[in-house]
Amino acid sequence: MVKGTSRRVIVVDSPDPKLFEQAIFIVRNDAFSQDGVTPQQILGEACRVAKGYAASQGTRPGLWRRLPGWCWLLAGAAAAALAAGLLLWAM
Repeated sequence: MVKGTSRRVIVVDSPDPKLFEQAIFIVRNDAFSQDGVTPQQILGEACRVAKGYAASQGTRPGLWRRLPGWCWLLAGAAAAALAAGLLLWAM
């Protein structure tokens, strides 16, 4: 949708081009009118957010999320069989 108002945007190049090329931030109209906020601070915040997103997307999920459900089913059955065997052996 196109409106008749102009917007201020910040375009940040990607710290990791494998994920995305650029991040585009639309700056609020009153962002520069707040007390003590400089354009450098707003640009620094945009860069920090883009880097934080890239870093969070690059991490691999833990082992428990990567293994399929049937592996966990087999591991549970083996643990139950081992526990039952130990109980029978202790008698």
